Amino acid sequence: MKTETVGWGIMGTAQIARKNWRSIRNSGNGTVVAVASRDRERSRQFIRECQAEAPMETAPAALGGYEEMLASKAIEAVYIPLPTALRKEWVLRAAAAGKHVLCEKPCAICAADLREMVEACRRQNVQFMDGVMFMHSRRLERLREMCEDADGIGQIRRIVSGFSYCAGPEFFAGNIRGDSALEPHGCVGDLGWYCIRLALWAMKWQMPRQVSGRVLSEYGRGGKSAPVPTEFSAELVFDGGVSAGFYCSFVAENQQWAAIGGARGYLRLEDFVLPFTGKEIFFEVRRAEFRVRGGDFEMIPRVRRVAVEEPSHGSPQAQESNLFRNFSRLVRSGRVDPLWPDISLKTQQVMDACLESAARDGRAVVMT
Repeated sequence: MKTETVGWGIMGTAQIARKNWRSIRNSGNGTVVAVASRDRERSRQFIRECQAEAPMETAPAALGGYEEMLASKAIEAVYIPLPTALRKEWVLRAAAAGKHVLCEKPCAICAADLREMVEACRRQNVQFMDGVMFMHSRRLERLREMCEDADGIGQIRRIVSGFSYCAGPEFFAGNIRGDSALEPHGCVGDLGWYCIRLALWAMKWQMPRQVSGRVLSEYGRGGKSAPVPTEFSAELVFDGGVSAGFYCSFVAENQQWAAIGGARGYLRLEDFVLPFTGKEIFFEVRRAEFRVRGGDFEMIPRVRRVAVEEPSHGSPQAQESNLFRNFSRLVRSGRVDPLWPDISLKTQQVMDACLESAARDGRAVVMT
């Protein structure tokens, strides 16, 4: 009989895997059984450092190959933070081995690859999910209420977001996100994925009918590989006249704001991806009042702050812990939730369309 605790394998030693080691530990229903890299000593070093910071009850095994991880009967789910160019191969192999898959984003090079990946998981009856943490925050529930409540913002008309950080020279010189052979989508895959996901969430997973995108700046590593987008903007048009726009960048300072505008007001978040440090996270509902009295024009702010008691990070109640807790619950339930692979595929399809439009000098791509 299986225990409530799900045995996890971490496939790769990327920086985000260090954060999610702690997330698995904090979930309360998961534990890291093994860590694999192509170099066993790198796995050992990763485990030593993570154990020192957030120890598992039993130290995980250090493996020197991903095949060894997939052969382990103690591992039920794998977390795959490998570079995007490598994800398809190992998702397919993990599914064939009967492992549930939590895959970092962007999930694949293209939607056709991702469709193959999620179909492989479906055939093997294993769960597929991507690593968008804000989808597991309790704040999202309150946002939905304010989108639908009579005292909220009214019918949605416009969604905008921006996600960026200003990377230094060392980033472009050595980080894989500047290497198109490993991460061909640049800032669009790394940051734009979140903006697209938020827009689709706000629209209850309705797909846009038309998409346009533009590369505003790009970087190529000395002619050794094709350039990757480092600054990008896009527009999505939905049926019913609703539109969404986003900006993502490796060359603008930290920002991760979003606004959802409606017929009666708008929601504003300054930290929609990574919550600002604190014991609660919040957003604002804004419904400004405009008054005219003769020649006196007056704009009166009407701002309602809506807070959710949820730690920003590093806690069993934080969104990253919720992600792994929710995933492990699905594993234990024995029921695959088709929503998660479906929204990953929709996000990928929109991202692909944005990049296709940019390659066509911004001409709109009609989604079919």
